[in-house]
Amino acid sequence: MKKKVICSVLLGLMVSGQLVGADYIKPKKDKKTGISYYDLNKNGHLDIYENPAFAVEERVRALLSQMTLEEKVGQMLTSLGWPMYERQGNTICLTEQLVREIEEYHTGSLWGFMRADPWTQRTLTTGLTPALAAKASNMLQKYAIEHGRLGIPLFLAEECPHGHMAIGTTVFPTSIGQASTWNPELIRRMGRAIATEASAQGAHIGYGPVLDLARDPRWSRVEETYGEDAYLNGVMGAALVKGFQGEFPRTKGKVIATLKHFAAYGWTEGGHNGGSAHVGNREMEEAIYPPFREAVAAGALSVMSSYNEIDGIPCTANSNLLTGLLKERWQFKGFVVSDLYAIGGLREHGVADTDYEAAVKAVNTGVDSDLGTNVYAGQLVNAVKRGDVQEVVINKAVSRILALKFHMGLFDHPFVDEREPEQVVASTEHLELAREVARQSIILLKNKNELLPLNKKTKTIAVIGPNADNIYNMLGDYTAPQSESSVVTVLDGIRQKVSNDTHIIYAKGCAVRDSSKSGFQEAIEAARQSDVVVMVMGGSSARDFSSKYEETGAAKVSDSHISDMESGEGYDRSTLELLGRQRELIREVGKLNKPIVLVLIKGRPLLLEGIEAEVDAIVDAWYPGMQGGNAVADVLFGDYNPAGRLTISVPRSVGQLPVYYNTKRKGNRSKYIEEEGTPRYPFGYGLSYTSFNYSDLKAEVVEAEDSCLVNISVKVRNEGSRDGDEVVQLYLRDEVASFTTPFKQLCGFQRIHLKVGETKEITFRLDKKSLALYMQNEEWAVEPGRFTLMLGGSSEQIYQQKEIEITKRYTFKM
Repeated sequence: MKKKVICSVLLGLMVSGQLVGADYIKPKKDKKTGISYYDLNKNGHLDIYENPAFAVEERVRALLSQMTLEEKVGQMLTSLGWPMYERQGNTICLTEQLVREIEEYHTGSLWGFMRADPWTQRTLTTGLTPALAAKASNMLQKYAIEHGRLGIPLFLAEECPHGHMAIGTTVFPTSIGQASTWNPELIRRMGRAIATEASAQGAHIGYGPVLDLARDPRWSRVEETYGEDAYLNGVMGAALVKGFQGEFPRTKGKVIATLKHFAAYGWTEGGHNGGSAHVGNREMEEAIYPPFREAVAAGALSVMSSYNEIDGIPCTANSNLLTGLLKERWQFKGFVVSDLYAIGGLREHGVADTDYEAAVKAVNTGVDSDLGTNVYAGQLVNAVKRGDVQEVVINKAVSRILALKFHMGLFDHPFVDEREPEQVVASTEHLELAREVARQSIILLKNKNELLPLNKKTKTIAVIGPNADNIYNMLGDYTAPQSESSVVTVLDGIRQKVSNDTHIIYAKGCAVRDSSKSGFQEAIEAARQSDVVVMVMGGSSARDFSSKYEETGAAKVSDSHISDMESGEGYDRSTLELLGRQRELIREVGKLNKPIVLVLIKGRPLLLEGIEAEVDAIVDAWYPGMQGGNAVADVLFGDYNPAGRLTISVPRSVGQLPVYYNTKRKGNRSKYIEEEGTPRYPFGYGLSYTSFNYSDLKAEVVEAEDSCLVNISVKVRNEGSRDGDEVVQLYLRDEVASFTTPFKQLCGFQRIHLKVGETKEITFRLDKKSLALYMQNEEWAVEPGRFTLMLGGSSEQIYQQKEIEITKRYTFKM
């Protein structure tokens, strides 16, 4: 009965046409002050927490003083959002589950309300379009305000790693591709576009960036990371945070960034997702923590605790991590949310026997919000009443959440303009930006005899492979269902690029994982008729509706059902070979002695041993997003000169793993009996259609009593025949230190554009943080001694180097 009443009332509001959200509940005007406000607690006068003239801290205290313990705990709950509505055609109805969440649990946040994918079973017809999402968000807020005793609006959190994970939004390249641009300003712009689209539909929180280091490509979630380097991860993460949040607090078009996954989640055991992290405190300080620290310093206001354990302590029950380090040492002002069901997962770790014990451990550790609410909802009130949790702990957690609701303007402007999504979601501007991010992410790994760029007037081109014309294989994990026309495949891009006289012959050839060879003959015949062959191979993170999923949403690997999916959350691998018959198809086509361009669409590094010698050019596009086909074609035909650079090393074999560039110098990584110990392609690597020369490296050390600076300059010249971008990379080595240090460590980079014959002087400035070594007891130090500066085009292509000396010792904390 309640469900029918909600539908009929809300439909009555909807049939009048497009509504600006404020029409759902009319604000009142205070007679004394003239202030417009929402009478959230329905008492007929302006309370402090309803009054925008008061400071946020005063409003939080005033609201907290009126809340019952049950209402406080409710604000610490983040429930699954998609079960809160049903859609039939263009009609949206709120469900009985929402009624229960508000009336029984006083729930303060929802996650994934607009999410659509096979796990949620929300499709193009049952999920929310951008326009319907705005309507539904307003309906939610209206219900929460009218039926909550104090009228506290809901926080809506959405997945936003490479676009808002909702129907009809812009899908950008996945994070590993974003990092391959080496262009943080571009990623900031991308973050701003994602936030604009999400907030226009009613979202307030965007989950991302993922700041886990990825040093084992067997791990299923490599595509969600920025790669293997702490410094690069920190720069990229801070850029996305700034794009999401802007100059906080500013509510228009912004979302709160949620950093994932704190901490060491990517430091896997055998490549297994969520495995234990075997890492010492020094490596935590120098490799794992820095990206999170930089993102927090950039203003990030939410952090997600991870599933894994570190040294026997699950992160979701680690008070030194979540309170001692994050909230006290780093002065983090936001709130900590658990990963989905991670609090209940403490039972699986064996550190809690019951949900009650898990709730007590997590909240006393510093977890402010329970994602999934499988534990806090039923346990925290009793835990306070029994004295196992002090109410002051609850008050602190709730205050952090409420403060952000006030800062985001939820109490003063709880509704969105329902006309806005049509104007901003997947706008022409955002689609052009998606194409630009994809173009800048593409890495040219090989170009024998300058086969690329191809001539647009080539008579016949064969386009072959399972990823040549598959829209979902372009997109990566955490992607909503797409209409056929929304995604540009590589085949689409090539067809739009070539001349009218060029003949394109397409043949799929094989699937990513299936072992059938039924398409081989068609593909071989297409190649035989062509002047050049473009083979689009790799992997897939595309979920389908016949797959099965873990409770957490991770995909289950199935022996009975073979989809293309070989990457994405839950799909860890023990090998890194091209799966299915892809390797065999490349070999068969190679026998024709046609020029072959291999385009890789994938989420992780794959082995290229043998393949590398059989093809003439290799283009790595990762998962390039909905404009990826256009971007790949731009590179293939020379309308864009590629300058993407690897942010994760490509191994020669699984036996090498882990293989990464900044190993300790006595690591003995040079040789195995069977093969080289070095990667096939190193960190920072990528080719161009032009060439660059480095000269005149200069370095000046400036030392003061409590600070030191190193001012560096180098000249870079485009000596080739095409305009292009170079990624200038600065590495550092501490020659003699109190503790072991890497042979080289990235400490700066710039992506620059140079016209033919143009020279630019590039400058870097290193401060004491760049030169410091972790000592102990939270102390860092720059030790007197020699440091070597190295500048070049990759971690292995060092063109200029210079030694400097620091004469004083500088100690500090961070």
